Amino acid sequence: MVENSRVTDLAHVWTDLPWWAWCVVIAAGVVIGFAKTSIGNVSLLAVVAMAQVLPVRDSTGVVLLLFLVGDLVAIWVYLKNVDWKLIVSLIVPVLVGLGLGSVFLNFVSDTALKKTIGVIVLVLLVIGFWPDKLGVQRRPVAFGYGAMAGFTTMVANAGGPAMSLYLLAAKYDKLSFLGTTAWFFFFVNASKVPISIGLGIVRVDTALFALALAPAVLLGTWLGRILIKRIEQQTFERLVTIFVAIAALYLIAV
Repeated sequence: MVENSRVTDLAHVWTDLPWWAWCVVIAAGVVIGFAKTSIGNVSLLAVVAMAQVLPVRDSTGVVLLLFLVGDLVAIWVYLKNVDWKLIVSLIVPVLVGLGLGSVFLNFVSDTALKKTIGVIVLVLLVIGFWPDKLGVQRRPVAFGYGAMAGFTTMVANAGGPAMSLYLLAAKYDKLSFLGTTAWFFFFVNASKVPISIGLGIVRVDTALFALALAPAVLLGTWLGRILIKRIEQQTFERLVTIFVAIAALYLIAV
């Protein structure tokens, strides 16, 4: 009986959602698409906005599916701009991070974890101003960033900042940055779908809701592609840094 009520949760939202809330979720879809082909960490704004107008559990499922729509477009757009060697090298540390995140979720509150992650990201952000001291080419450092990306995406859907900081410190150009993160997060988000289905976060109704918002995501990917062509490398790096800082501060504040 409880399961049946879950299935119809978001179905009721379709009819009860006011026009302004529809504007919010559509705008969030555009931002998600925009983030996937330009400044990735801006998607945090969409995640927060979606959670304000939809039930939190439902918004999590919808956002994950919209991320995947954006991921598919991004990997097609940046198909030739990807460092496969890096992605393969991060498989093991990311899996380790996902595992650690799953374990820690059983012992520490979500709030405490998010604040801790926010502080860690801010520290890495500050250290990142001296990339020569970071030693990103060293295997232990690379492993640490990969594990942190897996850990943070598992406990707070916040793997973006760690990955962004690593690629910035490693001096990736903007297209290689976008292509590598596109494939990386496609694999990460796809791996989370079966888990989300098992937890009841992704259901038929959330999938249909995400499908309705898919055109907004596609519009966002198009806008992001146009913008990224006009942004210089230095400006791109500054924007990524700014939104990493915003993401970290948000995690500390929630």
